[in-house]
Amino acid sequence: MAQFGFENDIHSILKLDMPITNAPMARWQRKASSSGTSALSCLSPGKSINVSQNSSKTPSKTPGKNKKQTPSKIGGDRFIPIRNGKQMDVASFLLSKENEPTDTSATAATSENQKAWSVSLNGYNIEDAKILHLGGKPLNVPEGYQNNLKVLYSQVATPTSLKKTRYISSTPDRILDAPDLRNDFYLNLLDWSSQNLLAVALHNSVYLWDATQGDIILLMKMERDEDYICSLSWTKEGNYLAVGTSDCKVQLWDVQNQKRLRSMESHTARVGSLSWNDHVLSSGSRSGHIHHHDVRVAEHHIATLGTHSQEVCGLKWSPDGRHLASGGNDNLLCVWPRPQEGGSGSESQPVQCWSEHQGAVKALAWCPWQPSILASGGGTSDRHIRIWNVNSGSCISSLDTQSQISSLAFAPNYKELVSAHGYAHNNVVIWKYPSLTRVAELSGHEDRVLSLTMSPDCSTVATVAGDETIRLWKSFEVDPLKKKAKERMVKATSGIHQSIR
Repeated sequence: MAQFGFENDIHSILKLDMPITNAPMARWQRKASSSGTSALSCLSPGKSINVSQNSSKTPSKTPGKNKKQTPSKIGGDRFIPIRNGKQMDVASFLLSKENEPTDTSATAATSENQKAWSVSLNGYNIEDAKILHLGGKPLNVPEGYQNNLKVLYSQVATPTSLKKTRYISSTPDRILDAPDLRNDFYLNLLDWSSQNLLAVALHNSVYLWDATQGDIILLMKMERDEDYICSLSWTKEGNYLAVGTSDCKVQLWDVQNQKRLRSMESHTARVGSLSWNDHVLSSGSRSGHIHHHDVRVAEHHIATLGTHSQEVCGLKWSPDGRHLASGGNDNLLCVWPRPQEGGSGSESQPVQCWSEHQGAVKALAWCPWQPSILASGGGTSDRHIRIWNVNSGSCISSLDTQSQISSLAFAPNYKELVSAHGYAHNNVVIWKYPSLTRVAELSGHEDRVLSLTMSPDCSTVATVAGDETIRLWKSFEVDPLKKKAKERMVKATSGIHQSIR
């Protein structure tokens, strides 16, 4: 029997659906019993409650600890912090501020009240403590304050390192009248000497304008009225002027003495283009031939270049004197070598010959700081500026200007390219080199621009147009600080050369 009693006890212990009588109480049971006991103790008649002392406090969970009282979650009053009257005024003002209409007359008084409240509550004006302000002027730095971090880590821009935006005027600096100017695209009627004399051909006369003094000089006039001037070109020193005429001659003039030195005959058609290379004068004519003249000897004609089939309207020697560029009405662009010394009527072959242009190639310009770079511009049917590398024979870049190109010139002061245009824009455009991005557009001529030339200091470009005006655009003035630095560099270089000699 004892064995059966033991088994029954084991089964009763392992059975889970029976209540456990000897287990500890659960947490929720303990919490419910304690809250019920406290509530019954408050309602028992034998205990008195001090209402004045315990009205705002609840019984503590831990007996004997009454320093920190928290609001009771069950049956207690909500906690209300102690506020003084001034805080209530500030709160009511902030609540009603957004709904009130703006009163400009009371703005000053309101700001003073706000400042007084801020000082009394915080001990300082809160507006002075803001780091970022949404409006108004920035706060002034207190007198005598110095920011050490700014001294250590900031860089003050000096005038030399300060990058200034260059201003290019859209109006010409000066306008000169050019009556009886021949409106012919293929002629070159304007040139500026190194002695600051601007030569212009007006029909059968050549006039000189002194850019320094403003004087005008009539240099020469052809004998017959039906003859006219076709081209002008100054020597590098600016003492002599070559004049190409419609009667197939090339005249050489001494400007200082206003005297013709010689008249050279070799062409069979008008001479529309001229270019100097030391003592060699190259001339291009309507027949398509290019002649080299050695002005030092009696037999001046030393070489003939005959690749062009139509009029040679563009002719330019490179700055180093190694190559001659020629452009013709046959849309060809050719590059020729320097003639050999002692040559007599010999004919050489071009170094390069390009036929990419679809119009007459009159506009030619050599890059002063890159002697192997040549810029060319096409006529109405082409309208493209093309940049060539003479050594490799490749076209570096090409740009469609949407207008006839009559003349090109490099501006070394800012490394830019200037182009003169005829139909349909009749303007002058400045391009950044080598990107060929448009820098500025100079408008003012009422007819097509026929030619342009740069001043000796390369700060001004002169343009002549079919509206019988010459306009001077002062678009490339050098910054005075850069100019002084460049002059000092030139003096230092010349001093080195003298010491070497």
